[in-house]
Amino acid sequence: MLHRVGVDSRYALIGFPTATIAFVLLVTGFAAGMGLIPLFGVGLLVLAVTLLIARGFADLERYLLPEVLGRPVARPRYRPAPPDAGQIRRLLNPLTNGQTWLDLLHGIIVFPFAILAFVITVTWWAVAAFGLLYPLYGWILQRIPPEDNQELPELLGFPDTLFVNTVFNMAVGLVFALTLPMMVRLVVLMRAGIGRALLTTLAEMHDRIDDLTEGRAAAVSAEATALRKIERDIHDGPQQRLVHLAMELSRAQRQMSKDPQAAENTLAQAITQTRETLDELRTLSRGIAPPILTDRGIAPALAALASRCTIPVQLEIQTEERFPAAVENTIYFVAAESLANAAKHSQAQLCTISLRRVGDRLTLIIGDDGVGGAHVAKGHGLAGLTDRLRAVDGELAVQSPPGGPTVIGAEVPCA
Repeated sequence: MLHRVGVDSRYALIGFPTATIAFVLLVTGFAAGMGLIPLFGVGLLVLAVTLLIARGFADLERYLLPEVLGRPVARPRYRPAPPDAGQIRRLLNPLTNGQTWLDLLHGIIVFPFAILAFVITVTWWAVAAFGLLYPLYGWILQRIPPEDNQELPELLGFPDTLFVNTVFNMAVGLVFALTLPMMVRLVVLMRAGIGRALLTTLAEMHDRIDDLTEGRAAAVSAEATALRKIERDIHDGPQQRLVHLAMELSRAQRQMSKDPQAAENTLAQAITQTRETLDELRTLSRGIAPPILTDRGIAPALAALASRCTIPVQLEIQTEERFPAAVENTIYFVAAESLANAAKHSQAQLCTISLRRVGDRLTLIIGDDGVGGAHVAKGHGLAGLTDRLRAVDGELAVQSPPGGPTVIGAEVPCA
């Protein structure tokens, strides 16, 4: 709390002089620029310089906001002048950027809020310090003649004694000290909210658009990779088995009239290959979306996945609700790939799967006690998980030092 009060107080105290200087410069520059526009365009140059000054003060505000808000803020992208633009075009470029006008607006309208924050902060600090420190200097005030020193307790009808004045002033100081964090935080958030709305909203929208674009590209990449993998698995597995099965049936057909016993043996082998092919197709289908996931949800699907793993798996499922299909498919795919990678490379004796919902995020944590060394680099077992998660605005974290253990965490929005 002390750190927070210090940060908020510094923001309020620094903000007052900077807001005052910005207000004077920006209002003067804007008025002069608008008035000089008819004078051969001189006003446009004045406005451009004013907007550059506003941008400087806005950058200072954006530098202070993260510590006050407790999170980073987006920085806007000021569009540069075209490469082939002339000198005049470059000088007037700030006039074409919408964010610079928002910077100017912020520098003007934030001024009264900066005054309010400064006054509230100074008043609460001063009254709290005056009251709590009264025992250190109260005896000096008590020596001043009554006609020259009428303290508030006396004006309220209390006896004019050192004890009464000390108790009264310390009580007032204590009240202001206890309410100091709340009051300073309130006025600081009012001012910071204006800064965030005018100075970072457009940048946050641009960042969000970039994230969505990257997510779409990641989804396309993940789907293409999954399709290539399925195609390769079908070609190397069921397709080869079906070709061999067709050859076996043809051989059995030729043997039917000549050697019925040999034909029977060939058919028995063909039936065995048919079962193996069906098992392999079921395995491939689980990698896409098993029926249990569609019918019963992610929790039963993870339980079924754990039961088929060649390594013992401990489950900790803390949610039984259904989620959007994209979320459930992504979580299932991450779990399936992670368990498959552990079974192939980790030499683990035990795996753990934890699934829980925290707020509007669904979190999956998979761990094993193997040799470690897992990562999401291209060409490794976990490659592609990052793109698949980004497609649904999710995140992936992998901790797998040499010697183990390995912990894989996936977090997906589920609201």
